[in-house]
Amino acid sequence: MIQISALPAFTDNYIWLLQDHRTQRATVVDPGDAAPVLAWLTAHPGWTLSDILVTHHHHDHVGGVEHLKAISGATVYGPASENIPARDVALQDNDQVNVLGWAFDVYAVPGHTLGHIAYYHHGLLFCGDTLFAAGCGRLFEGTPRQMHDSLSRLATLPEDTLVYCTHEYTQSNLRFAQAVEPNNPDIAERVEKVRQLRESGRMTLPSTLALEKLTNPFLRTGETSVKEKVDERNGVDNRAPSEVFAALRAWKDKF
Repeated sequence: MIQISALPAFTDNYIWLLQDHRTQRATVVDPGDAAPVLAWLTAHPGWTLSDILVTHHHHDHVGGVEHLKAISGATVYGPASENIPARDVALQDNDQVNVLGWAFDVYAVPGHTLGHIAYYHHGLLFCGDTLFAAGCGRLFEGTPRQMHDSLSRLATLPEDTLVYCTHEYTQSNLRFAQAVEPNNPDIAERVEKVRQLRESGRMTLPSTLALEKLTNPFLRTGETSVKEKVDERNGVDNRAPSEVFAALRAWKDKF
């Protein structure tokens, strides 16, 4: 059995830790800081860090990679078109990698960065800063159309897919979601659940794709309620879902 745990880093990052209890080998996803990973390894003698999966080049996702590789000899996987420190295996769209005996499909999901990738194993999605719980990443390099296409691709995965994004942004994202759809009962219910989780010091991740489709405005650009709110706010008739997405993202950037 492989167990997945979160190692908190910085103020709101999560480094995902996959643990194979049969072999005592571990894999981490987006270790922006080596310290939480090294602390876990110290507290679990006998375990080996065998692999490091990277989704994109931002420092809060790669800052610990070189140090961890130097200490553990772990194999580093990352997007081919980005500058990933100590990368051993450069990944393209539709590649596949085997980690801890699990096969992960690689999806190119440009938008947050141009070379951003996601890793999918049946029922599990490690999507970096592309899809967030109730939100999506800022467009630092890509276009709104690229990000909309990336999110639409992820939305085709099975609805029970667990979404392992890398930031605890859920509460603030839901405030925006409520502004977009104030009468959405699923959002109201999620707001209350997330409030209870955060007040008790618990994380809100992973999410599920089914929940995201009900409560994440960036996956709901085809919904009449979302389109009407954006059109009303901007005084523009956004005819395509990608145009609705662009207007939503611009609104969220200033929210």
